[in-house]
Amino acid sequence: MSDANGFEEGASGSQGDPRVLIAMNVVLSTVFAATIIWGLSVIGAAELTAINVATGAILLFALTYAITLQ
Repeated sequence: MSDANGFEEGASGSQGDPRVLIAMNVVLSTVFAATIIWGLSVIGAAELTAINVATGAILLFALTYAITLQ
């Protein structure tokens, strides 16, 4: 058995810790929302505020969480 096959079997059998996935989703959603809001502020479509970033992050988090549950 090669190392690649052993890793594949181990990775496919592991579900991982859901808290890590949720934490990664929170961080990545926040960074992506900040980037989107910053881009919108550059073109004058939205103002770069903590409220706008938080709202975008919550929406992105909820969307990705709902998609991954299926």
